[in-house]
Amino acid sequence: MVSSASKTDHRKNWLLAALEPEDLAYLEPHLEIVRLPKGAILYEAGDTIHSTYFPHDTFVTLLNIMEEGQFVEVASFGREGLFGLISAIVSREAFGRYKVQVPGTASRIAIDRMQEAMQARPKIRRLILGYSEALLAQTFQAVSCNAFHTVEARCCNWVMSTQDRIDTDLLPLTHADLAELMGVQRSTISTLLRTFQVQGLITQQRGGIIIADRPGLEEMTCECYGKIRRTFARLLPMTSSQD
Repeated sequence: MVSSASKTDHRKNWLLAALEPEDLAYLEPHLEIVRLPKGAILYEAGDTIHSTYFPHDTFVTLLNIMEEGQFVEVASFGREGLFGLISAIVSREAFGRYKVQVPGTASRIAIDRMQEAMQARPKIRRLILGYSEALLAQTFQAVSCNAFHTVEARCCNWVMSTQDRIDTDLLPLTHADLAELMGVQRSTISTLLRTFQVQGLITQQRGGIIIADRPGLEEMTCECYGKIRRTFARLLPMTSSQD
């Protein structure tokens, strides 16, 4: 269940932080801070989308649910972006299930207000279009990664990208969480994480993973991790200074 949160700075989201002061001031009266608990389902496939979210320290995934109940992660959203806008420009229908993987806060705005702002403020519109292109590139890269790269490299990508979004060495991701995100068996993730721990890359505790050797993990990532970061830096250079 989504709840209101105490007042905080909307600029914890990198897109909002990149706005000119007058553009942020245009949005700010319509933004509210909400707390997103772990496991919360914000939308199911086909639901009408009412709000756009700008994550701060939370991490939300978009899952495609198949007819027989299987599901796979097709997009993810953290403080570098937003969700609940790009997929609702025409139909207002959610593509799939939006699930909170890491709890935290976000700035929320009614989608009608957000669309009005894009029409009225060219710099807001340009920033959203840049993010849309970066997100599409990220999705294309993820499809290629899932087809060609090892589970070990993909797991390192996930651990690294999650840390990038929440800015802490303690990642509240369980074996089941990572298995769900990557579309593999939980036993596969358990074996991988034990290997990473023996190598001194991570330590494990109940309900989470602690990164012990980030450079070591980064050496094990595939090309996709770096490509996605460079794409965001190219298309959204005004946010790269936040990294």
